[in-house]
Amino acid sequence: MASIGVPGLILILTIALVIFGPKKLPEIGKAAGQTLKEFKNSARDLTEDQGETKKK
Repeated sequence: MASIGVPGLILILTIALVIFGPKKLPEIGKAAGQTLKEFKNSARDLTEDQGETKKK
């Protein structure tokens, strides 16, 4: 994501605002945040399980 840069990020947010509208954008952001949180939790659980398996 670092390769996008600030101008690219602003452009993406502006396009999303035009497409989805100001009322739908917070809901989409919340859903994306929850999805990312679930993914991180799953990845952490998998790495913890792998660590326990290697110790045995």
